[in-house]
Amino acid sequence: MAREYLKKATLTSQSNASDVTATVQNILNDIEAGGDAKAMEYAAKFDQYDGSVLLSDEEIKAAIALVPAKLKADIDFAHDNVKRFAQAQKATLKDIDVEIVPGLVAGQRSIPVNAAGCYIPGGRYSHIASAIMTVTTAQVAGCKNIVACSPPRPGVGVAPAIVYAAHICGATKIMAMGGVQGVAAMTFGLFGLPKANILVGPGNQFVAEAKRILFGRVGIDMIAGPTDSLILADKHADAEIVAVDLVGQAEHGYNSPVWLVTDDRALAEKVMNRVPELIEELPDVNRDNARAAWRDYAEVILCADREEMAATSDDYAPEHLTVQAEDLDWWLNRLSCYGSLFLGEETTVAFGDKASGTNHVLPTSGAASYTGGLSVHKYMKIVTWQRSTREGAKPIAEATARISRLEGMEGHARTADIRLHKYFPDEVFDLSANG
Repeated sequence: MAREYLKKATLTSQSNASDVTATVQNILNDIEAGGDAKAMEYAAKFDQYDGSVLLSDEEIKAAIALVPAKLKADIDFAHDNVKRFAQAQKATLKDIDVEIVPGLVAGQRSIPVNAAGCYIPGGRYSHIASAIMTVTTAQVAGCKNIVACSPPRPGVGVAPAIVYAAHICGATKIMAMGGVQGVAAMTFGLFGLPKANILVGPGNQFVAEAKRILFGRVGIDMIAGPTDSLILADKHADAEIVAVDLVGQAEHGYNSPVWLVTDDRALAEKVMNRVPELIEELPDVNRDNARAAWRDYAEVILCADREEMAATSDDYAPEHLTVQAEDLDWWLNRLSCYGSLFLGEETTVAFGDKASGTNHVLPTSGAASYTGGLSVHKYMKIVTWQRSTREGAKPIAEATARISRLEGMEGHARTADIRLHKYFPDEVFDLSANG
């Protein structure tokens, strides 16, 4: 049967997208022209903060002293898990060399970028986990300069738990500056910082737009939209757990889509009845976000069988994908488009968001159809090299000369010609395009 929408979204992630491009571009232009002073002006305007921009060792120690021991232990635990997984990922990158033809060797090297700028949201929520995810992976990759940038709160500064997380995870500088001005400071190398080679981490629509505009001048992890999550559930799933998991992700924001894809109508109806009740039990701000997300963006899709469920999921290419169904190995082997996959009810998106080890900076808005999330690999440049003997260069030069002339690129051809004539002066070569 065709997919049946038991609940259909009335809006998409683009429905209420305001045009922030001009605003962000103007701020970036102002700060690039005005430097540190202009960045401070915007910090005073948007952050209501006039304290230290770069935290001193004493300020870091003072902030760390405010973090409860139990919270430190939890952050340490999460950091250790993320670090261990990142180290395993890095181990998959190997420097290689191979003899292409006798005498010509080509190779690959993995080189970390010099400077990483890690943006850590600190507005409505203190994103402690984002500090762990971004800074740890940069440190494991081998970046020499890692700036952790987070919005300060008036009269407080950067949240102490964020300071602690950034510090233990390997940040070389911690910057108290938020929004576009923070992104600009890292990109342009303000306040004595090295210019960032890559910007990573989640942020609001202004931060996301700043990263999009600056992409090319610097690398970025991805162009992010509202977070999204999809659950695949069959008749064996626990409807209460499915409902709680959907609500847990809907609280991210008013425009954060959550989707349930199932082949069991009874399960779908139980979940649809339960979700609104669970939403009403949330605290005020979380409730407002989840209520709007469920009302306007959520979908419940009934499919004929698990193959149609999997195909539907791949079409959506969700940021977070949970499977609560039998035969988890089948799903692992069948599914191909997702940011991060959570197999079985014993794991959940929040585990990956906070502490289990995989990264929570993931592709949104269908981008999982062509890219994965943040990892050690994002900070690494995969570069190539080659070296040749004169004999090894001979067949390469002959082919290069003829191909270049066929393309009309005579200058290229002559760089091959000169080597052949120098290395093999007694030989005659047919290097014409039709040779």
